[in-house]
Amino acid sequence: MSITEELADKLAKDTIDALDLFEDDQLIQDVGRVVGASSVTTQEAFLTSARVRLSEKLGRAYLEKRIAEAQAGIDASAPPPSAEDDIKY
Repeated sequence: MSITEELADKLAKDTIDALDLFEDDQLIQDVGRVVGASSVTTQEAFLTSARVRLSEKLGRAYLEKRIAEAQAGIDASAPPPSAEDDIKY
């Protein structure tokens, strides 16, 4: 991982951790704009890292919910709707 990716990933992690404190879903975009003012490359790495981390967080929460449902003998919850649901084959 390059220094750009390492620093951007650390900033993304810290920003995601701060989301609960600020209760501001625009925080990631705001930090991205600040970073992008001096380095578009770092901004892209930051936003990519933030998306990956948030996606993993959502996926893990859903997996944990499904595991708990299976252990409790409850019918499985449907996954939340996604952009893929709109794709026609």
